[in-house]
Amino acid sequence: MPHVPTSLASSWGAWAVFVSVLATQLGVPVPAAPMLILAGTLIAQGTVPFWQMLLAAVLAVLIADSLWFAAGRLYGRQFLNSLVRFSLSIDSTLRTARAWFERFGVPLLALSKFVPGLGPVSAPLLGTTQIEVRVFVLWDLIGATAWASAWMLGGAALQEQIGRLFALVRANGATVVDVLVLACIGFVLYRWIRRVQFRQWLATHRITPDQLDAMMRSDSPPVIYDARPAEIRREEPYRIKGAVALDLDSPDRVDQLLSEHEVVVYCVCPNEATAKPIARRLHAKGFRHVRPLKGGLDAWEKHGYPVESIPLDPTHARHERDEMGGDVGGKISGDTITIRVTAPE
Repeated sequence: MPHVPTSLASSWGAWAVFVSVLATQLGVPVPAAPMLILAGTLIAQGTVPFWQMLLAAVLAVLIADSLWFAAGRLYGRQFLNSLVRFSLSIDSTLRTARAWFERFGVPLLALSKFVPGLGPVSAPLLGTTQIEVRVFVLWDLIGATAWASAWMLGGAALQEQIGRLFALVRANGATVVDVLVLACIGFVLYRWIRRVQFRQWLATHRITPDQLDAMMRSDSPPVIYDARPAEIRREEPYRIKGAVALDLDSPDRVDQLLSEHEVVVYCVCPNEATAKPIARRLHAKGFRHVRPLKGGLDAWEKHGYPVESIPLDPTHARHERDEMGGDVGGKISGDTITIRVTAPE
């Protein structure tokens, strides 16, 4: 059976796994999975000990996630807004992450790294909550152990196929390092292409606060929808004048006459990464002309345009009181999300 070169273990060892995982968890656009798979293959060949590699991976995850958690706790939602300006994936999954953690509580952290997009936002998002540090570390430890073990066990199970791949690579004059570098380059290139495509879409669809103000003063003002999550609207109870709360999860279709109007939608997404999926869902509901507001509600306020208070909904008030009296996944209050902090027995 073909073997992976054993010199990799003596030259790199657990340090390679530690550095690779740490860089990925800190946001460097390189995948840690290939290194963990390679580690699993070496473990299966008896070259390196399993616990050494696992400890290196788990320690790297805990260090990175603790830094993200601390940043979220120190700076709150302002930090998240600053963070998502540099990452489309974080912006586009933040809404989903909020909803999932409020529904399932902190134990979801144990599975977050298996869900595409959820892993990068979990630690900083939970940092904005009032959960105890020890509870966060406990569930993060469980999740990091399961995540790293899964990749390494996968590498061990596929050791024969991986060995043949490396034999083919060596036969063509390349090395294992070349394969890892190419994997990283391919990953970065894919992310860059996606970002360019998204920017091109935004350039032809979104409008600025100045343009929206002019549209509102025209003879045919647009329909404005507030696409912020309901919890955010309760936390920040104001809106652009005349904006209507948008429930994206409602199965109802819009009135046909309304769907023909120019529609402007805004949320709290600094780089509008959620704008495209929101527009897609609105199209499914019957809308034809959907344009996201550049910078969302924050940009509208920064330009000095007025906002108005959102009338209190008695139904929401009663629902919130009921939640506070029972066992719930969580709710947003102030600058934080209050999430159930169930610890394992």
